[in-house]
Amino acid sequence: MKRLLSVLTCLAFAAVTLEAQEASRSLDLMVDGKGLSIGDSRRVTGIRLNFRDTRLERVDGLNATIWHPKDNGGGVINGIALGLPSTGGRNITGISAGVLGVSAEERLSGIGVGGLGLGSGMGLKGIFVGGLGLGTGGDLEGIMIGGVGAGAGGSARGLAVGGVGVGVASDIRGIALAGVGIGAGGDLRGIAISGIGTGFGGEVRGLAISGIGTAAGSGGEGVMLSGVGTGIGGPFSGIVISGIGTGVGDDFRGLALNGVGLGSGGDITGVTISGIGTGAGGTIRYIAIAGVGVGASRIEGLAVGGFGVGGQHLKGAMLSGGVIRVERGGSLHGFGASSFTYIKGTQRGLTIAIVNYARALNGVQIGLLNIAKSNPRGRKVLPFVNWGKAR
Repeated sequence: MKRLLSVLTCLAFAAVTLEAQEASRSLDLMVDGKGLSIGDSRRVTGIRLNFRDTRLERVDGLNATIWHPKDNGGGVINGIALGLPSTGGRNITGISAGVLGVSAEERLSGIGVGGLGLGSGMGLKGIFVGGLGLGTGGDLEGIMIGGVGAGAGGSARGLAVGGVGVGVASDIRGIALAGVGIGAGGDLRGIAISGIGTGFGGEVRGLAISGIGTAAGSGGEGVMLSGVGTGIGGPFSGIVISGIGTGVGDDFRGLALNGVGLGSGGDITGVTISGIGTGAGGTIRYIAIAGVGVGASRIEGLAVGGFGVGGQHLKGAMLSGGVIRVERGGSLHGFGASSFTYIKGTQRGLTIAIVNYARALNGVQIGLLNIAKSNPRGRKVLPFVNWGKAR
């Protein structure tokens, strides 16, 4: 009996000691959980001051710390999270500021400033500034400014600014500004401006401007401006201006101005002006002007090439300082003016050149030498003018 009483006494003493140690981790000047807490308390409504959080559950008010929490030691903070020099929590809603930085295991919402950096594991929503950078494993929503960079494992919605770059795994919806580059694995729906390059794995629907290059993996519509080049993997409608060239994997529709050239794997419809050349795997429609040449399987409209215009089927007005060429089995239907017209198919209309050649002529040739292989003997080769009615 004495031994059992001794054991119970020891257990009671141990329980009292542990309870005293637990209580000694904070000095609480509170009534019903409201007031001032100094130390590593669990739940506070009011003001909580601590060196480093290890077991925080919730603060409604001000939570001020010297250092960021230990792993899984941060809790929910609603109000103000202040770090001298750093702070953090599991979820922070309100105002957060750290001389060095602010971090959240899950989400940061509200307004936050980190002297060096600011980040969260699952999302940033509000207005946040990181002296060097800011990032999240989730989405950016609101206004995000990183002195060096801003990044997200999800999407960005709102305004994202990075002194060097902005990178997003998914879509950018809003405005992204970066001194060097902007990249997104998804779409751009808004405005992206960068000093060197801008690239998107999906579509561009809006305005993309870059000092060197701009790229969209899946096409889109809007305006793409680049100091050097633009690459578009899918169909695009809008305006493209590039200092050197533009490549489009599918159809292009709109206005394109290029210092060197424009190439499309599909059709080009609209107005294109290139310093050297314009080419399409499909049809060029309406107006194409190039310093050297314009070429496509089919051209419909006005094509002007400094040295050449060529294709399988040409319909409209073709002008060249050098040659107009139609491949075997093709046709020219309309008007052509050049130094040499070389039609290995059928000419239907009028051509004016120094030398005109047509395998089949259904129209008129005007030039110093005019050759129509389909004409009867005596009119196959004539000076000045030739005519024919080939079917």
